[in-house]
Amino acid sequence: MDYKKTKAPKTTITRDLNKLTEKVGNVYETVAIIGKRANQISSALKKELDTKLQDFAMPQDTLDDTFENREQIEISRSYEVMPKPTLIATQELIDDQLIIRGTNKDEQLK
Repeated sequence: MDYKKTKAPKTTITRDLNKLTEKVGNVYETVAIIGKRANQISSALKKELDTKLQDFAMPQDTLDDTFENREQIEISRSYEVMPKPTLIATQELIDDQLIIRGTNKDEQLK
């Protein structure tokens, strides 16, 4: 999924807790689901950023020989401006983009 084109807000907004818990039915499970999805998004974004920054890695980097690369700074800034993984996961839950599986195999929420 392209997280740069998400509809998630860039800042934290107040949500109605009752609307968030309608799909799951439990506040704690809802928070756990959003947390797990946020961890998945965070690790995917980190992996993507690391692969983009590998192009700029110098094998003999030392503390004395560091220099600024404008392209590297622009890539880092674009990731800093993106919404936080928790906000993306919450927006995915609201937009019904998450498939939530219960602990019981017969129980599946959408």
